[in-house]
Amino acid sequence: MQYAHSPKKTLAKSVVRNALWLGLTLIVFIGLVKLSIWQFNRGFEKEQRTVRITQLNEESPLTLNEIVKLSNDKQFIGKESINDLPVTINGQFNENYVFLLDNQVEKSSLGYRVLQVVETPTHAVLVNLGWVQGSIDRNILPDVTALHEKFTFQGHVRIIEQGIMLQAQDFTQPSWPLRVQQIELDKFSTLISPKINKPLLPFVIYVDPKETLGYIKNWHPMVMPSEKHFGYSFQWAALALAWLILMISLRIKTHKATRDAADNSPEALQNT
Repeated sequence: MQYAHSPKKTLAKSVVRNALWLGLTLIVFIGLVKLSIWQFNRGFEKEQRTVRITQLNEESPLTLNEIVKLSNDKQFIGKESINDLPVTINGQFNENYVFLLDNQVEKSSLGYRVLQVVETPTHAVLVNLGWVQGSIDRNILPDVTALHEKFTFQGHVRIIEQGIMLQAQDFTQPSWPLRVQQIELDKFSTLISPKINKPLLPFVIYVDPKETLGYIKNWHPMVMPSEKHFGYSFQWAALALAWLILMISLRIKTHKATRDAADNSPEALQNT
């Protein structure tokens, strides 16, 4: 004996299916739109920063004391406040503390960025001297001659953004030069400040590429240009639109197939 489905059960199933379809469609669509907006905003920020860097390069470099004063000014606080500012450094390199930033690439070759502490009468700051070639043997560190004289040179301020580390590096028993996975200024400062009697400043000075001091200066203010961010933004937006069209098309086809099946059911044919 065949039993016809009750109208209430059929309606309930239809409501559940519609709710699931709508929920899935909106969740994915909104997620893709948010990614598109995020990439667009990042592209806009990079575009603004490019304009700012061009303007800053036309200005006279500030002294380190002026940079520190600006960084402490409550009206001049923020990631972009002192970032990229040109600066003139006049200080003594401390030859005892050399950091080697690992996994740095130059023309498909793996190497290190060499960072060394420079001291002035009132401050200590970490200076990025450039890139050096690494060895295939991970146990062999590059032969770096630590600077120990007083230098006057120009550079640019960089606010360091911390990346994600799966495991924190142990600095309890450092061996110099010290290989590091990322620049952690707070930990570096804790490590050496008791010995140099001053903390490290919360930023890094990148030596200007025009300076002969240091090694290969292959850095760029922005790893990814604004054009790439805008391109990714368009791709995410296109995916969002494609997803919406796909889900609506599938819903129309499913609804039509369900309606045709209902029209051809024995109950419907019996009533005709």
